[in-house]
Parts: sequence; structure tokens; C-alpha cells
Amino acid sequence: MVSLMALWIPILLSAVIVFVASSVIHMVLKYHNTEYKQLPDEAKLLGALRGASLTPGLYMFPFCNHENMKSPEVQEKLKQGPVGMLTIRPSGAIAMGKFLGMWFAFTVIVGIFVAYLTGRTVAAGAHYLVVFRVAGTASFMGYSMGTIINSIWKGQPWSLAVKEIMDGLIYGCLTAGTFGWLWPR
Repeated sequence: MVSLMALWIPILLSAVIVFVASSVIHMVLKYHNTEYKQLPDEAKLLGALRGASLTPGLYMFPFCNHENMKSPEVQEKLKQGPVGMLTIRPSGAIAMGKFLGMWFAFTVIVGIFVAYLTGRTVAAGAHYLVVFRVAGTASFMGYSMGTIINSIWKGQPWSLAVKEIMDGLIYGCLTAGTFGWLWPR
């Protein structure tokens, strides 16, 4: 068993490496950009949304719940469409620094869980590939599996999920490689 304290360097270094890799993916490769579409007649639609005084949150339309889902009124609204979910963020400039800080914190948290699992299942001095397999599986799951939920329940395009899973595979391999390289001997 390897303690978390003995793994703080691979935790932090893997977080930095994943952070840099994600920056390259999003700022240089930009293959995610094709997933985002502009609303038709955006000005008119944004004006209508402003007039509704929406607060930040997740909205479903047409709104339905377990009690009214089968009602003829809701069924007709669903048939007429559009059907979707809308995320409203607070108005104002996008706080990219805040988002990047939260993303980095997430990469550290994934690293902590990877270290915990790998440290409990792989002995000190283990071969690189043994560490790589366990750390890679755990980090791939941490970076990839959650995105599938958004395609199942929130209607995000499956093409976006596939791209995010590929990103997670890259991040998982980078994390696994870092842990394998710096695993205590």
C-alpha cells in the first residue's frame, strides 16, 4: 500500500499536464468548436428570454413532471416542439479565470482519487505498466464517463460525448503515465 502523501507529486504534476493538454485541445486543435451552434434569429430570441427575467439555472421545455407528463396538453406541446433543456448562467462577462480554476481543481481531485485507488491496489516498486493500467482506468473513468449522462438525459449530441470521451482517454493516459513514471520504488 502506498500513502496519498507519497503520491502528492504525481497528483499535482498529472493535474498540470492534463490542464496543459486540455488547453492545447481547446485553443489549438479546436475540434470541439463544431458542436456549438448559433441560435437562429438570436437577437429576437435573446430579447424574449430577457423579457422572461430568467434566473441562472437549468430549464426544461416544455416543462413536464411525473404528474402531468401524460396529459394531452403536455403531449401536444412535446409533439409540436421544440423540446429541450436550457442552461442560464449569470449575466456578464464569462469568468474564464474562475472556470479554469475550477477545471484545475477538478484535475487535482481526479488525481487524488486515482492516487487513492492506485495506492491501495498497487504496491510500491510495481512495474510501470501495472501502475499505468490501474491509474489509467481510474482517471479515464473520472474524465470520461460523466459525459455520457449528458447525452442520455440532457440531449447533448453523441458526437460531443465521443469527443469528450476521447479527451478523457488522452487525459487518462497522461495521468497514468505520470503515475507510472513517478511511482515510488
